[in-house]
Amino acid sequence: MSWFNRVRNKIPFLPKRETTPETLWHSCPDCGAMVFLKEYEENDLVCPRCDRHGRIGAKTRFDLLLDPGYTILPAPQVREDPLKFRDTKRYTDRIKAARTATGEQDALQNAKGMIAARPAVVGVQDFAFMGGSMGLGVGSAFVAGVQAAIAANAPYIIVTAAGGARMQEGILSLMQMPRTTVAIAQLKEAGLPYIVILTDPTTGGVTASYAMLGDIHIAEPGALIGFAGQRVIEQTIRETLPEGFQRSEYLLEHGMVDMVVHRRDLRERLALLLDYLNPVREAA
Repeated sequence: MSWFNRVRNKIPFLPKRETTPETLWHSCPDCGAMVFLKEYEENDLVCPRCDRHGRIGAKTRFDLLLDPGYTILPAPQVREDPLKFRDTKRYTDRIKAARTATGEQDALQNAKGMIAARPAVVGVQDFAFMGGSMGLGVGSAFVAGVQAAIAANAPYIIVTAAGGARMQEGILSLMQMPRTTVAIAQLKEAGLPYIVILTDPTTGGVTASYAMLGDIHIAEPGALIGFAGQRVIEQTIRETLPEGFQRSEYLLEHGMVDMVVHRRDLRERLALLLDYLNPVREAA
């Protein structure tokens, strides 16, 4: 506090100047605009100035996509520290910290409900949980979501957000790539649609497996989507990559995704796609 403000606050007949908590405002990383937090949240965490799509958690995503009354599916139980891994912290301590910060069991959560009165099972990865990294918990949750969709005779929709495989689980995290691929094959054998919504960021082993095996791939605007980082690729091929490389719009232009859809339009677009891909049928 400055000298002037300290003196001002001690003068009894002058009202004290209230400070504005930083939590009342959101600073957009792209355009730098200071947006009133309530306005930002009411706009589905999309910057009203430049349209940058912010990262959102599972509960918020379920509320945006599903009709009221959906059911959160229980998280499968897995061995939490199979390799007894430790770097600067124990892996178990990192998991506890992530659970405390997010209130979630792991980085992927499933819910069963309706999208504009059309049945669906939706899985959401939360980047806030250890970067949405894919380990045993995420792989098991994905398989459980597919199995729930097959049991309900409903499509499975996954919303991806991940930095890749979870390094603390080593080869076991990489084994989730073929494991989820087999689950998708089972879903397709059942004649049920598999829709992927790619959000910022979707990278690494997630991109190399279930994120790119959908019947339809939808991307949010400006999302970073790729396997390796741009700097790694440039150093490997010794070429300068084009502007916007690995962003949703570039991938749409080059046929890697089917459509780029604004967050406010996602629910309506999904309902339309479900009408095409999965005509209403009675649940099993």
